[in-house]
Amino acid sequence: MSGHSKWATIKRKKGETDAKRGQLFTKIGREIAVAVKAGGPDPNSNSRLYDAIAKAKVNNVPNDTIQRSIKKASGEGDGANYEELVYEGYGPAGVAVIVETATDNKNRTAGEMRHLFDKYGGNLGATGCVSWMFDKKGQIIVEKGSKINEDELMMQALDAGAEDFTAEDEYYEILTTPEDFHTVRTKLEELGIEFEEADITMVPQNYVTVSEEDISKVERLIEMLEDNDDVQDVYTNME
Repeated sequence: MSGHSKWATIKRKKGETDAKRGQLFTKIGREIAVAVKAGGPDPNSNSRLYDAIAKAKVNNVPNDTIQRSIKKASGEGDGANYEELVYEGYGPAGVAVIVETATDNKNRTAGEMRHLFDKYGGNLGATGCVSWMFDKKGQIIVEKGSKINEDELMMQALDAGAEDFTAEDEYYEILTTPEDFHTVRTKLEELGIEFEEADITMVPQNYVTVSEEDISKVERLIEMLEDNDDVQDVYTNME
């Protein structure tokens, strides 16, 4: 998303209903489960789990919910065995769409993704059909007016290993490689910096501009994909 729409998305998520927030908690719980499966239940030695827990806390997920997700994924409960799958395709007006999922039934998820793309004006494609248009990056969003000024924040971020620093109208965007994301995030946390958002994301190499009518169609597809329980994140190259 562009600078303006990224900030609009953050504010929209903050104002979501309790039902939507409950759904978000469930998705973050799955993210924690996948992280535990990949690297174990100790966040001190599993940076992916550390980042998932930090994301949960930013989104006000209760600590007991976080711990319950870790225990289930560690085999101390009836936790499901989630598998990460990525779907790619095109939305209305040829907008590129990447959907990241975590599922315990890949046949169900594949069928639902195909159905949603078809129903809302898109086409589900083969693996790799649009991912070449995106770069995988660590992305940290800091609201302006934070405890640290722009120059100091930029210096600290770049010294910690960030690739890029951008000042938008209402926030700062810090980009890292996926490998350096945890290090940069941890360094900024130690400085007391609060994040509006911090995650591994897919950043478009170029954005496409579409008509107002098609924007509504693409947003509808994104909304329906995000409402699916198996979907973790949706990325597009729409401006």
